[in-house]
Amino acid sequence: MEVDLIFKIAAIGILVAVLNLLLVRSGREEQAMLTTLAGLIVVLVMLLQEISNLFDLVKRLFDF
Repeated sequence: MEVDLIFKIAAIGILVAVLNLLLVRSGREEQAMLTTLAGLIVVLVMLLQEISNLFDLVKRLFDF
């Protein structure tokens, strides 16, 4: 796993937290929830790609 992935996830988390705070304070709770959900989905897709790469590596490692 690369360190860049951790920084990308942290940056997305900070961005989503700031947007969530701004939207909640402006009275747009529904959009704040959708923003949080979208950030979570983006991070999960990034992690699924890395997990897929890990399974491919393990498959190639034990392939005879």
